[in-house]
Amino acid sequence: MQNVRKLVLGTVAGLSVGLGGATTVHAQAAGALITLVMPSGEFGSARFTDLLVNSLGAAKGFCGALDESYRADCLAERIGSLASDIPEGSDYDEVRQLLQQTSRDIASVARSNRDASKPRQRASTGGSAPQTSSRPLTPVTQASLASVNQQATAILERSETILLRTPDDDSGKRLHYTRIAEAIGSNKTLLRST
Repeated sequence: MQNVRKLVLGTVAGLSVGLGGATTVHAQAAGALITLVMPSGEFGSARFTDLLVNSLGAAKGFCGALDESYRADCLAERIGSLASDIPEGSDYDEVRQLLQQTSRDIASVARSNRDASKPRQRASTGGSAPQTSSRPLTPVTQASLASVNQQATAILERSETILLRTPDDDSGKRLHYTRIAEAIGSNKTLLRST
């Protein structure tokens, strides 16, 4: 297999992707091996889209457990981490690039409103599928929280809109993009100030 890359998506323990002709994706979760084949001439794979959608949903749960001052940057980190796990040169290239930009934009807003009285720190969860953020998260000040959340929501909405405006074609791309857009949009609930 050429261009094999190990990935981690949401609760999936590992995923490898081979590119060329048809793309085969192998995922290992809780001792089970799942093989996904992305046929040439059709867009992506319903199961790979499921992995992306589920990972975006897992981001909401992971970040939602944190103090609200860390949530925007946590969401940026989770989206960026997911984007880095999408292989280059695949049908999901546009999604990868959009998620990378979304992550950078939200992280920039958080950094611009950093609360220096709180530490930058990694977030982690325990349980049967422990997760840790890939980098320390930046807290935002209480005074700027509403503004940061509003800006981050606008960034998510922009990304959602770009995906929803994907032209319809025979490959089924629009269906996959619509599902991913909805998963991105579902994370906006994290950013509603309490």
